[in-house]
Amino acid sequence: MSSVSRVAWGSIVAAALIAIALAFMAISLKTGLLQFRGADRVVSVKGLAEREVAADLALWPVNFTVTGNSLDQLQNDIDTQQGLVRSFLLLKGFKEPEIQLSVPKIADQHANAYGNSLPPDRYRAEVTVLVRTEDVESVKQGMQSVGELVKSGVALTQSYEFQPSFLFTQLDSIKPDMIADATRDARAAADQFARDAGAEVGSIRRASQGYFSIEDVDPFTPETKRVRVVTNIDYSLD
Repeated sequence: MSSVSRVAWGSIVAAALIAIALAFMAISLKTGLLQFRGADRVVSVKGLAEREVAADLALWPVNFTVTGNSLDQLQNDIDTQQGLVRSFLLLKGFKEPEIQLSVPKIADQHANAYGNSLPPDRYRAEVTVLVRTEDVESVKQGMQSVGELVKSGVALTQSYEFQPSFLFTQLDSIKPDMIADATRDARAAADQFARDAGAEVGSIRRASQGYFSIEDVDPFTPETKRVRVVTNIDYSLD
């Protein structure tokens, strides 16, 4: 074979190899683009679940103040008024273990006074009797009757700090059902999106559960709670 023929044959072989390489690159590029497009076909949706539940634990702090000019007198008045509060609560149907007496907070008002204007009573005690009970309804009824304590001489303290608290403590019992509800809600949103896009919902690509929140339904019914959870789910689209 002449040198010219060998050169021509080599050129043909080189051209063929280049053509094969370009074809392979084109196939690889097409496959990669298809995979990229497939990875892009994802819909992200949120699922919401809400429930209204009744509080199952009540904390009712009955707070009052006592003043006096001697510590002995102050302590006697504290004991007397604690006894009045305790009797009132027992009459309202609460049990002894549900009633907790706190240590009084005693302040020397003369020591903290400025100038010549001194309070008439030197000592002031702040006392709290706490009711901790699962009987939420009795707490609601008792709160409406505290005027009886005022009439008996108990100087009740009204402030935000001593407002009753109503709690829901059985969250674990409703968590599984609520998560299932939120997931169904997310799937329904994904199905609607897929129908609008002319696609079908595939498998879950990623999912995350939000925090459960428990709030009062409104400011006037704190004994009724709204439990809420949101899930975030990514579905592939086929």
